[in-house]
Amino acid sequence: MEKVSVIIPCYNVEDYIEECLFSCFNQTYKNIEVICVNNQSNDLTYDILQRMKKNFIKLIICEENKIGASA
Repeated sequence: MEKVSVIIPCYNVEDYIEECLFSCFNQTYKNIEVICVNNQSNDLTYDILQRMKKNFIKLIICEENKIGASA
């Protein structure tokens, strides 16, 4: 069974990230990992990701320190 990696760029998405993660992990295909790349969010995005990590062991959280996609 092939592993699928879902990569989610995150910037100030506190209102949506929980629903997004639940949607990813509730798929019928279970051999997945979800990689959230937090790009200097200044809301509660990072805190929510940390809390969700406790529920979803296949969640990987990365911190990006570059400003914007072009960097």
